[in-house]
Amino acid sequence: MDVIINKIHQLTSNIRAFELISANHTALPIFEAGSHIDVHLKNGLIRQYSLSNCCSETHRYVIGVLHDVNSRGGSRCIHTEYREGDRLSIGKPRNLFKIHPETQQAVLFAGGIGITPIISMAYRLRQQHIPFELHYFVRRHEMIAFFGNLTEHFPNQIHFHIQDQPETQCNMQDVLKEVSTQRHLYVCGPTGFMQFVMDSAQQAGWSSEQLHQEHFVAQQLDQSENEAFTIEVLGSDRKIEVHPHQTATQALLENGFEVPISCEQGVCGTCITRVIAGTPDHRDVFMTDDEHSLNNQFTPCCSRAKSKTLVIDLA
Repeated sequence: MDVIINKIHQLTSNIRAFELISANHTALPIFEAGSHIDVHLKNGLIRQYSLSNCCSETHRYVIGVLHDVNSRGGSRCIHTEYREGDRLSIGKPRNLFKIHPETQQAVLFAGGIGITPIISMAYRLRQQHIPFELHYFVRRHEMIAFFGNLTEHFPNQIHFHIQDQPETQCNMQDVLKEVSTQRHLYVCGPTGFMQFVMDSAQQAGWSSEQLHQEHFVAQQLDQSENEAFTIEVLGSDRKIEVHPHQTATQALLENGFEVPISCEQGVCGTCITRVIAGTPDHRDVFMTDDEHSLNNQFTPCCSRAKSKTLVIDLA
């Protein structure tokens, strides 16, 4: 669907908030806290950005975008090529980071740009009168995004932990000491930060069912021991060899097959493909362990094969 960039706010030196409204002035599809949208950029890339506003709002979507110095072209494009009044094409909201229905208390952790889905969760929890605390970690004070919103709307819940201000250091042991099946933890941010929070919670006795995280990027995997494998496409007599240095998606595209792609890291689930025969080597962070164990689908953008051949259905 088409939207208009109604307003652009410079939140920090490298983070901007984009307020999107419907191009035809109708209500936007409703969404749940934790949702993201696919943004189709003018350079041909598709990128996922979390919705940061309250999910009760239907007149706008707000996304926060970090202008990453290591950008593969997505964040650079939206920061430099778009202005207020420009049109964007987006997908409908999808949610891979839902608030668990049994949450009676919540602890929210955000690292840097990871505040984008977390602040939407905070709005929703406040609406539902569910007690929560929000811990936001940044390196410097000027790197805090949505500072005004956080201090105005959550003055009693927000805790800033700023690396160059030792007095704001977070005592994780104290924050996580209360363990209850009704208390859930939600974390988003850089991979190392999320792992630190998850490890701290597990050490404090939290169960995996209480821990929830959102991935922006997948963890880098060692590709040095990749082996070649063959893909057979159902309904075709073609056998596609996937070399050790390439992904299944790349091999399929090079041989004329259509494969939807977006993140190319196994984060978004856009390219999930049905597996008819063979055993995938799952390397995504989109599907659950239970879904992986079924071995009836895989993400060709990053996953490979344990068997010599995978038979897949692209229909």
